[in-house]
Amino acid sequence: MNSQTQQFIKILKHPVKFRMFLFMKLPAAFFSGIRIKQVTENECHVTVPFKWLTQNPFKSTYFASLSMAAELSTGALALACIYKSKPGISMLVVQVNSSYFKKATGITTFICQDGPAFKAAVEKAINTKEGQTVIAHSAGYNKAGEKVAAFEITWSFKAKAA
Repeated sequence: MNSQTQQFIKILKHPVKFRMFLFMKLPAAFFSGIRIKQVTENECHVTVPFKWLTQNPFKSTYFASLSMAAELSTGALALACIYKSKPGISMLVVQVNSSYFKKATGITTFICQDGPAFKAAVEKAINTKEGQTVIAHSAGYNKAGEKVAAFEITWSFKAKAA
């Protein structure tokens, strides 16, 4: 793991710095109570609670709140790979696919284990000067360990001109 990745993961693990990051960059996630519970260079666990701000009319977590948590579980790993990179890397979500299996009625934990794929795509984008994509997978589980939802989020990476 390079020092920039370590620095970014340290920010994500710091409770105050992470909340400030959410407040400034992802205010909807800040107010809905989304939290990173575990993060390494390889995987990220993000929770979203069922509460008034995340509910739908069917007494479960709104799909957009689930999507936000799934995206953060993948995006945190992607951001860790591009943090302070030289040259700079632009990243963008270009597609989202989702499937839902159970009502999310409590805390849902999304897990993404695609850190190595992000690292490889960023390195290839820098070396080839061509855009690269990664289809990241994030699955959400309830407290009982049952799969609630699964997401495929396609990220695009491109090295910026010097």
